[in-house]
Amino acid sequence: MGPVNRVEENILFDEIDGVKFKYRLPPANAPVQTFLLLHGWTGDEDSMWIFSSRLSQNALLIAPRGLYASPFGGYSWYSKTDAQWPVVKDFAEGIAALKNLLENDLFSMADKAQFRVVGFSQGAALAYSLAFSQAIKIQALCGLSGFVPQEIDASYPDKPLDGLPIFVAHGAKDRIVSVERARSGIRVLEQAGALVTYCEDDVGHKLSAACFRGMQEFFRRI
Repeated sequence: MGPVNRVEENILFDEIDGVKFKYRLPPANAPVQTFLLLHGWTGDEDSMWIFSSRLSQNALLIAPRGLYASPFGGYSWYSKTDAQWPVVKDFAEGIAALKNLLENDLFSMADKAQFRVVGFSQGAALAYSLAFSQAIKIQALCGLSGFVPQEIDASYPDKPLDGLPIFVAHGAKDRIVSVERARSGIRVLEQAGALVTYCEDDVGHKLSAACFRGMQEFFRRI
């Protein structure tokens, strides 16, 4: 189906094969960098749009909605509601849906070698799973207030993230995803070959202003 609503110039809503998403078209049709913005548990396609003004205005931005309605409102990227910490296989449907979405002709202007993924909380876990699966070519990844899913380090061959730049941000006072869990996840990412930049700040389950600036600098360096 075509765009169902336009709220401002070049920002649209659409649905492809059951996946609803918000996106911002770049000003030119030449191959462009693409940012995939993945919300956390109980979020939706609007949750990550806070980053849109801080990312390249020449990039294609895509913010999909999670596949499953959460019993607490919003959406989730996996169907289980009784598992606090998902294992990597729980994200298989989300990975397949995102791969299908990004390969659609609607995004023919996207540079398939320049996907940049930003995930928050559960969305960060999905982003890590997507990177390990190598379903799409990721140039850079940001995991914000997130965690590495269980069993991910045992599910893929050696060094699947070889040379991949990853920015990880976490709050030392996070009571939803502990900072210890974030730190242990960094070890998994580095063992898989990722080049990790870590920003930790004295906040809860959110991105601090300092780490926000760190994320912008990270993308400027890529």
